[in-house]
Amino acid sequence: MDHIPPPAVTGAAMDTVVPKRRGRLLARIGIAVAVTAALAWAGWQFVPHGLQVATRDVRLARVEQGVFRDDIVVRATAEPLNSIILDSVESGRVEEVFAKDGQAVRKGDLLFRLSNPQRNLELLARQTEYSQQIFNAANLRVAQEAVRTDHQRRLSDLEYALSQADKQHARNRRLAAQGFISAVALEESADKLAQQKRALDEEKRAVATEEQVRGRALSQMDTALHGLQSGLQLVSATVDALAVRAPSDGVLTDFRMLVGQTVRTDQHIGRIDDPRHFKLSAQVDEFYLSRLTVGRIGSVTQDGKTYGLRVATVYPQIKEGRFTAEMVFTDGQPEVISPGQSMDTQLTLGEPAKAMLLPNGAFANDTGGSWVFVVGRDGESVAKRSVKLGRRNNAQVEVLSGLAPGEQVIISSYTPFGKAERLQLTK
Repeated sequence: MDHIPPPAVTGAAMDTVVPKRRGRLLARIGIAVAVTAALAWAGWQFVPHGLQVATRDVRLARVEQGVFRDDIVVRATAEPLNSIILDSVESGRVEEVFAKDGQAVRKGDLLFRLSNPQRNLELLARQTEYSQQIFNAANLRVAQEAVRTDHQRRLSDLEYALSQADKQHARNRRLAAQGFISAVALEESADKLAQQKRALDEEKRAVATEEQVRGRALSQMDTALHGLQSGLQLVSATVDALAVRAPSDGVLTDFRMLVGQTVRTDQHIGRIDDPRHFKLSAQVDEFYLSRLTVGRIGSVTQDGKTYGLRVATVYPQIKEGRFTAEMVFTDGQPEVISPGQSMDTQLTLGEPAKAMLLPNGAFANDTGGSWVFVVGRDGESVAKRSVKLGRRNNAQVEVLSGLAPGEQVIISSYTPFGKAERLQLTK
């Protein structure tokens, strides 16, 4: 009988199927996700959100409801209301100076005197020419008077001859009627009378023609003399202009003439200011150009007293972001005021009205009023937001849309931020 070996021990009978514990795996996954989210959140908090800016380097303000006062305060400079510009009408060398800058002068006061030999020579030449023409005119009149006298003498002779011929013919008619003279003698006396009449008529026509010619010649001579006289007066005036006099009363300003100095024609030599009446001139931001018009009212305060103003002139030319406006006093001016004195002037552009407001700042010019940087609720994150800003004065900016009361806005200059869309405020 064959020996049958015993079966090998494999341990298979001891293996059992253990079910998978899915709950523990899910827990581990959840813990891992939570830890990852926490780390991500913590990392997000420590990672800068946009350009980092120190809070102390910016100005913050809240949007508030209030009353917008539609007026602005500008720094104005006192200037004379009336000034007369002094420009040289002649060229020459300064020989004498009789006034100085800042001196009060009266109309007609001599300021300085020029020398110009060329003008003196021109005056002498014009005087000589004028004298020669006067002499020629006098000779022409003498000659015409001689001709007129000769004509008058001839007319007198012809009139006398005509009178004698007329008398002779009358006697002959009476004698012929009585038969003392022949018809031939009467006819001869009639012919002689007719001849004398023709001679007298011809002489009268000749005299009339010569009178017309003489009249035209004298008229032309008078016209020429008048032209020469006007030219002489003009040259005399230019010579007189070498002695420069004050055209009106006032204070001589910007006057710097020196003996020996050469002056050109139309050269600016100073001005004369009215020392009693003043106006104010101010440089105003171009933002107000469309709203500051002629006729707007304002005021200035000095020594505790307020003086009314009215905008008299607006110069629309813009230079370095500003334009010029001139104002005149409407109800008296300060008792003590000097040219160049600066004053804070308030100008009214409209009536007060309720509005959402922000303090005025550089941000309004930087963005043109189209957007602002708004601080988030966490007080650190700052985002760019489109807004619409309205009127401005020196202290306030009107908010039309895009912001709500209580929101914080950066109102300092945005230039340091470049093209950043977001900011992160840091301590």
